[in-house]
Amino acid sequence: MNAARPSFRARLDEIRGRIEQSARRSGRAPDAVVLVAVVKQVDVERIREAVDAGLADLGENRVQEAEAAIAGVGRDRARWHMVGHLQRNKVGRALELFDRIHGIDSAALAEALSRRAAAVARTMPVLVEVNVSGEPSKFGVVPDQLDALLERVAGLRHLALDGLMMVGAPVARPEEARGGFAALRGLRDRAERALGLVLPQLSMGMSGDFEVAIEEGATMVRVGTALFGGRPPEE
Repeated sequence: MNAARPSFRARLDEIRGRIEQSARRSGRAPDAVVLVAVVKQVDVERIREAVDAGLADLGENRVQEAEAAIAGVGRDRARWHMVGHLQRNKVGRALELFDRIHGIDSAALAEALSRRAAAVARTMPVLVEVNVSGEPSKFGVVPDQLDALLERVAGLRHLALDGLMMVGAPVARPEEARGGFAALRGLRDRAERALGLVLPQLSMGMSGDFEVAIEEGATMVRVGTALFGGRPPEE
């Protein structure tokens, strides 16, 4: 354990340095970008190590995996982000586990989440997920239906809508992801003007392309592999 700790801290310091440089290139302060450490399939001991090293924001893709991670690490030791697809039948448990939901992709999901939040007198911060690339395998609202969904989510009293999220298309080089990130920023800017909303948050960019995402306006980057190494293939 002691031998592994400096290696993790070194990776964390490196990523934080790259975030700082990218933020400065885009004319922003480094603290304008939140590093969300994605702990999917990471064992609890290593997650505790990450928190001990100063990581304050942790992301999980699935409710059931978050249950185990949070039980082992502690609900209040970090801010927990749901960064994967949320099923409607899991919204009640998600409200208990998470501080922010990144992937609202339908009015039905938003309404279910708002109803459960109302029942426990809570307001949940949320982002709307956009399928910028149009890939059939990806979740997210298509761009030409975005405004209608934003209006619906913004009208739900127990959701606090403040931005957009995307999962980029696979690319060979980070620079090739720039167009998708710029497109999400453009959709956000247009929606703010058209609907009168304030949407400061852009959750975009992962281990292979987060620097480009920051240059294009990301305020949250979701980094897993670059911090924790590769995960075993899912069955």
